[in-house]
Amino acid sequence: MTYVESLAQWLKEQFVDPPRVEPPRLVKALRVLAIWRQRLLVDAYVARHGAKVLQGPFAGMDYHLSATEGALLPRLLGTYESELHPALLGFLAEGLDCVIDVGCAEGYYAVGLARLAPGLTVYAHDTDPKAQIACAELAAKNGVEDRVIVGGQLEPVAFEAFADQRCMVIVDIEGAEDDLLRPDIAPALAQMRIIVETHDLYRAGVLERVAERFTATHDIQRVYLGHKALPLPDWMRQLNHIDQLIAIWEWRAGPTPWLVMTPKAGG
Repeated sequence: MTYVESLAQWLKEQFVDPPRVEPPRLVKALRVLAIWRQRLLVDAYVARHGAKVLQGPFAGMDYHLSATEGALLPRLLGTYESELHPALLGFLAEGLDCVIDVGCAEGYYAVGLARLAPGLTVYAHDTDPKAQIACAELAAKNGVEDRVIVGGQLEPVAFEAFADQRCMVIVDIEGAEDDLLRPDIAPALAQMRIIVETHDLYRAGVLERVAERFTATHDIQRVYLGHKALPLPDWMRQLNHIDQLIAIWEWRAGPTPWLVMTPKAGG
């Protein structure tokens, strides 16, 4: 049985009685179809633009033909997590010595930031060996392998080694931010700029717990998924509206708001 035949059979099983299909089952089926369609749109994108980021802060970055985690096409389009662009560019403008990227996946931020700021060293961490390999390969492909240091598991105390540096921390680890961002274990975090994606859908209450830990030391902005202001390429604007929505969809299973935390003045 081919992949398409298997998928058709699976969908048929989900909709044996459409009038009584439960919402979770319907959502799951729609996700499967949307991911399938987005992968076909990736093929169309690569045929026109190659595996290269189109726009945004990381425009021109040579990229992979697959992502180790999450949606590839928004990364190629440059719309991926574009809500964070002002914070990223603002922190870079303040002058940084290093970035610690925890949950780096295949290196979108690690390599993108190294390209954007030639004097920056990026410490990219992921517990997935495949992600570590992909991140190192992406760094080499973009000529920044000397400034992207790839590693595995990062413990909270490791932040102390960067206490004397101007550092930005980026965290996306599916709820484990609750364990990692511990200023009681790593006081150096009090002076670091931090962007963390929170995952209450995996660990209830983690957003509030992390925010509370940094209330005394940081000004905290909550950033939510919003409208993508960056334009689609001309050929994609000619597609139907569903395809346009699928193109920028980031595969999120639920709300994952970010905390953008800036050390308080005089802290």
